[in-house]
Amino acid sequence: MTAATFLQIRNLVKDFSGHRAVDNVSIDIAKGEIFALLGSSGCGKTTLLRMLAGFETPTSGSITLDGQDLVPLAPYARPLNMMFQSYALFPHLTVADNIAFGLRRDRLPSAEVNARVDAMLKLVQLEKFAGRKPHQLSGGQQQRVALARSLAKKPQLLLLDEPLGALDKKLREETQIELANIIDDIGVTCVMVTHDQEEAMTMASRIAVMSEGRFLQVGTPAEIYETPATRFVADFIGNVNLMDGTLVEDEADHVVVDCGDCRHYVGHGITGTKGMAVTVALRPEKIRISRSAAAEAAGDPATRFNRAQGRIKDMAYFGSYTVYHLALASGRVIKISQSNTERHDDAPLTWGDEAWATWSPLAQVVLTR
Repeated sequence: MTAATFLQIRNLVKDFSGHRAVDNVSIDIAKGEIFALLGSSGCGKTTLLRMLAGFETPTSGSITLDGQDLVPLAPYARPLNMMFQSYALFPHLTVADNIAFGLRRDRLPSAEVNARVDAMLKLVQLEKFAGRKPHQLSGGQQQRVALARSLAKKPQLLLLDEPLGALDKKLREETQIELANIIDDIGVTCVMVTHDQEEAMTMASRIAVMSEGRFLQVGTPAEIYETPATRFVADFIGNVNLMDGTLVEDEADHVVVDCGDCRHYVGHGITGTKGMAVTVALRPEKIRISRSAAAEAAGDPATRFNRAQGRIKDMAYFGSYTVYHLALASGRVIKISQSNTERHDDAPLTWGDEAWATWSPLAQVVLTR
């Protein structure tokens, strides 16, 4: 274990009656890091979290926290705390008593309990609500009480199971940054489970995208989004146009991919083999849409590529941006997201208009798996 590693998971496996829920997972997590397990239902992320908490016993593999082997320890003996999606607050206790509950069970002196409760109330900005019951609070306030209770015992590791899943979309968006800032202020190491990619991208310093019990890619939010390692990751994170094609050129500084109705000039090599099947991933916001293609730059071979002409099949206005579905002659549909930087457009594109989609050589990622 390296000096920077705080939580170390090695070759972790969990089988349920012949089904492998977690399949040989290994990861090092640094002290103070917020690490997200991201994936769809049934991918193994919750099972992995439950093994960290001690609610499930690994079939094989090891879990080490700050040099201590966690696997033999009962859940209550582990130096960690878990916050559930339902918050699991005691309805008959006040906010202050909910936060104090675990501390009193540990028989801490009353003065220390009161001091920690006061500190937690201040941290989550609920001092004025200390005497209220959970049903007298909003969903976001209940979520902060649950977090304060989880942090009151000063756990070495905080586990979050869909921490914002019980909130409506607007409140969830407002709470994501607030929750991440509170965790960062405390400096506790955190592992969170979510199926919400926006939640993971907003809160986590690193993300592991899971599928069928395995890690498909681990990286920062920017790495996962901008340079996905596989077709699954590209498709799972955000919106993307995936175009299957054939590798025509592969040089150190560029590749050319023929996708039939689109020829892509991509500004990096992939050390592939000419003629091999590849997929080009192109995010909608990296495409420009206009009535005519931009004039070719003299001497730049890339401008002969990275363009497609079609007809606007569908469009949707979202205020800050508009999404266009451009149907090509082949039947392929390219999704384009364009920011609405001006309040008025003298000749806006609309349904049925012919238009060009263009993009830069640095906009795409070429995937080989």
